[in-house]
Amino acid sequence: MNIYRYEENPLITPEDVKPHRDDFEVIGAFNAGVTKFNDEIIMLLRVAERPVNQNPDIVKVPVWSPDVKELEILDINIEDPSYDFTDSRTISSISNKDGFMYLTSLSYLRIARSKDGRHFTIDDTPFIYPSNELEAFGIEDPRITFIGDTYYIYFSAISSVGVGVSLVSTKDFVNIEHHGMIFAPENKDVTIFPEKINGKYYALHRPVPKSAGAPEIWIAESDNLRYWGNHKHLIGLREGMWDNGRIGGGAVPIKTERGWLELYHGASLDNRYCMGAVLLDLDDPSRVIARSDSPLLEPEAEYEVNGFFDNVVFSCGVIVEGDVVKMYYGVADRSMACAELSLEDILNSLTYATSQ
Repeated sequence: MNIYRYEENPLITPEDVKPHRDDFEVIGAFNAGVTKFNDEIIMLLRVAERPVNQNPDIVKVPVWSPDVKELEILDINIEDPSYDFTDSRTISSISNKDGFMYLTSLSYLRIARSKDGRHFTIDDTPFIYPSNELEAFGIEDPRITFIGDTYYIYFSAISSVGVGVSLVSTKDFVNIEHHGMIFAPENKDVTIFPEKINGKYYALHRPVPKSAGAPEIWIAESDNLRYWGNHKHLIGLREGMWDNGRIGGGAVPIKTERGWLELYHGASLDNRYCMGAVLLDLDDPSRVIARSDSPLLEPEAEYEVNGFFDNVVFSCGVIVEGDVVKMYYGVADRSMACAELSLEDILNSLTYATSQ
């Protein structure tokens, strides 16, 4: 497959983003939702920030407080025996290592704008910031679906009760209407189809089972984009392949003559994240037509291999212009990049089968 990575990559790095507070530093600007608005390409960046810390004996933890409705900073001593500090991204309990208690950074969403899709200017202030108890640890990895005259934005909302997916909408990227959590914890990687199919809205989602099962892609339907049901398992992990660790939806599904094309991410057991594709029936998107045996895009460039979390390419949005798929993607949990692929090449690369 011919892949054209932009010479300007990475397009946006943490150094390009001004912290929204003087006492914070930006450590990531990545995993952006993407859309066109008026004559611009909008990237809705996940910006990860953490408090500036001059004391090596403590870890500063940013948490949005529903009580005071603002950000608070907790100081946790690294010698505290009740906490595990092994993973620099999280602080977990020694007594329960199955999940984290705090994140060491807080993510929110900020708009980056471009006329040519390569050179972006970044708004100085957050566009969507944590605002309720279900977002206390931050909001991450947005996708944007344009339906009618409305842009629906949905993202991972993180708090002490888990990771779910919340929905907001806007018509102008100025005013926002909040619609609450549409997929309860533990769930993420939601992508909503850009039109109704046989009178129903459809979404892909990725629950994370704890007792049985694996982090795999499901599909659900809705009458109103807020309440989802008729959940069905769509595709699973594949032993010995590039997506044998976890999978999840990536870009908003693309309508083609052959079916709905979903560009999804897959991680191997050693946490190497790649992008692949699955093709779904136009009239019944719960039916799988074809799937990638090999990744479409995998971490190879230096900025994809080395970063905050190495060996990651992770797309939350694409722009399709004729046969050109402009895949905007997060690299190494740090920055944003873009690569162009041929839509026809993607479709021809898939392995067609009656089921997956």
